[in-house]
Formats: sequence, structure tokens, C-alpha cells
Amino acid sequence: MRIESFLRQSPIFEASRIARRLDAELNHILRSEELSFFESLVLVAIFFEESRPVNPSQLAATFSTSRGNVSHCISSLEAKGLLQRKINAEDARGFHLSLKPHGKKRAMRVIGILDQMQRLFESKIGTAELKKTFDHLRAVEELCVAIARAK
Repeated sequence: MRIESFLRQSPIFEASRIARRLDAELNHILRSEELSFFESLVLVAIFFEESRPVNPSQLAATFSTSRGNVSHCISSLEAKGLLQRKINAEDARGFHLSLKPHGKKRAMRVIGILDQMQRLFESKIGTAELKKTFDHLRAVEELCVAIARAK
């Protein structure tokens, strides 16, 4: 289609296309763990915060997503027997999340997969180049946010 050349020149459309493709490929990579990419991120986040209580609002803020997305993810992980909700002793309206033993094992396997991928990226692309790429993407993000707020 004629629009393809335009889309490939637009940092916004290209970043969006790449993000969708990466999400699909990461879901494929993590299929052996029976987890989506987002479920994997949530599981690993809870694993790394094990000494401190984690709540859905913190996860939503950390991953720049809605509480609804986090809630669906938590329900899925709970149904898979990987985590449990505990009533917040300070505020009964809320709850904290903790991993069950099987969830900890799964989180450690996911960490291994993600670490292996990171090492591959760093060896093939280089840490300095990756940093520059992220800096450029963040600059595009900031410009897009500024444009949206000006409207």
C-alpha cells in the first residue's frame, strides 16, 4: 500500500508497529511458560518485591497501564495457581499480592529467559547503542505527549 512508506518514516507509527510485533513475539517466546508477556512482567515484579507488599495500583503505575489490565492479569495468574491475594491489614478495601511456591519457580524461569534475551541484545547491538535507542524513543514519546497536551 502507498501509506507504508509514510508509516515507515513516522517515528510514532514505526514505534507502535514495533511494539505490537515485539509483544506478539514475546508472547510466543513465553508460551512455554504458559504466560503472556504482561503476566510474566507482573510475576517478576512481585518476585523482586517479595520482602515488601505489592498492590495492583503500584503495578499499574510501574507498567503504565490501567488497573483494569492489572486486575485481569492478577485474576489469570491467580487462576493458574501462581499468586494469591491477601487482604491489606491497614485498609480492608485493598489487598497485597504474593507468589505461591509454584509462582516463585515460574518467575525464576522467566527471569532466566529475559536475562538470556538481554545478554543477546547487548552482545549483538551493544549496551551503548541500546541506551541511545531508548533515549531517542523517550524523546519521541515526550514530543508526542507535548503535542497531545497542547491540543
